[in-house]
This record gives sequence, C-alpha cells and structure tokens, in this order.
Amino acid sequence: MPETSDAIIRVRDIAVQFGATRVLDGLDLDVKRGEILGFVGPSGAGKSVLTRTIIGLVPKVAGRIEVFGIDLDSASARERRGVERRWGILFQQGALFSSLTVRQNIQFPVREYLNVSQRLLDEITVAKLGMVGLRPEVADRFPSELSGGMIKRVALARALALDPELVFLDEPTSGLDPIGAGDFDELVRTLQRTLGLTVFMVTHDLDSLYTACDRIAVLGNGKIIAAGSMADMQASQHPWLRAYFHGKRARAVMGGSAVVGGS
Repeated sequence: MPETSDAIIRVRDIAVQFGATRVLDGLDLDVKRGEILGFVGPSGAGKSVLTRTIIGLVPKVAGRIEVFGIDLDSASARERRGVERRWGILFQQGALFSSLTVRQNIQFPVREYLNVSQRLLDEITVAKLGMVGLRPEVADRFPSELSGGMIKRVALARALALDPELVFLDEPTSGLDPIGAGDFDELVRTLQRTLGLTVFMVTHDLDSLYTACDRIAVLGNGKIIAAGSMADMQASQHPWLRAYFHGKRARAVMGGSAVVGGS
C-alpha cells in the first residue's frame, strides 16, 4: 500500500498464526497522526489480535511494524521502552488490577517508567480522574466497588497516566448500556481534540463508528478489505460491508442521534 507521510503506526504484510490457523495474513494498515481510527470486522476475525501484535503481546510470523517511525523489530531495548512510554492501552473489560485501588491502578504505569514522588503521583491521579469525568474520592475504591462505566473510565485514566500521544482502545464500549457507551464515545472524542491524541479503536459498536471515528478500517480474511470514511463504507459493494453498514442496526443508528453527533 502507498506510504502515508503522517502515519504514527505503519503495519506492513503482517502475518499471525495460532497453530494451523492464520488469523492475520499479509495485513497492511496505516494509522494517521491525530485521527481516531475505528477497526471493525466480523467476530473472531482477529481485531484484538492486531492490537496485541502491535504492542508486542502476540508474536507475528511475518511482516514489519513501525510506531513513531521506529521499526519495533530492530529497535534496541531502550528505543522500545521509549516507544512504549508514548502509548497508552485500554484493554477489553478494563483489565484493572482487582487487588489494587483505583489510585494504585492509575499510578502503576507511572511507577514503572518514572521515578517521581508520592505527592506528584497523587496529583497525577487526581488530574487523570478529572480528565475522564471522575471525582477524586473514587481513587480509594477498589474495582469491585465500581460500575462498568466507571471501570472503563478508570482504565482510560490509567492509559492516559503517562500523557501518551497514541492510545489503543480494545472494545471500549462493550458491556456498557447505550447511554454509557455514548458518553464514553464523547469523552474519547473530547480527549482526542484537547490532547491531540491518535486513537486506534477496536470496536463492533456502530454508534462509536458514526460518532467518534474519523476513519474506519475493516478486517476480513486476515487482511484490510476496506479503509476510509463512513461514506466510503456505505458506498462499498462488499457483501459484509453492505450487511453491516446497511442492516437494521445501521438504519436505527442513522435514524437516531448518532448522525447528529457525527456531523
């Protein structure tokens, strides 16, 4: 695929295999600086696998991944750590440490990368909670004491703890009711605009695609089968895209407030 000069992530010819099953097969994708890219595809197609491959949790059998212009395969340990310091990750279901308080969860990545005082750590905690719309007193609760929506917001606060330039969101609205999901999409959009974030969002939520995403990439048969705007997706004649973007659920979303939010 042609090179994108402002790409923060460049994925080229990526292949990932589990046993005899090739999940990703010659996949190419660019994520542009400052955009929210929605990454969508059928269930089990490997959407989360790509995220985990980029961040190094899943090994690839072929291909090249560049983040911030650095080839992650040839990067030194120091360079790799420098790249990881510049991204934040919200895993599916939040993935908070259940035995740690909210405060300790948010401070965890800061302690891992920086040597700062407890006072500054506590200031960072309050600031990040405020960014995601949570009050300071939430800091001393445990994840088991939080609602699903609050867990997602705390997980986002943790992802933002090191002031990243790039954020990975894996199914951020799954398990949330429509109002909570809509609020979360609005929060992500606001943070992207105010902080200048680049966001790679794995999702199956049509509302998120309409309201939060600048561009959409579609995974099918291990490759990107389409990438572009919502208008591009709706104009595609590909059978899966037609079923997804023109089905009953899509019509419901288009007929509701989602179009207003995305205008």
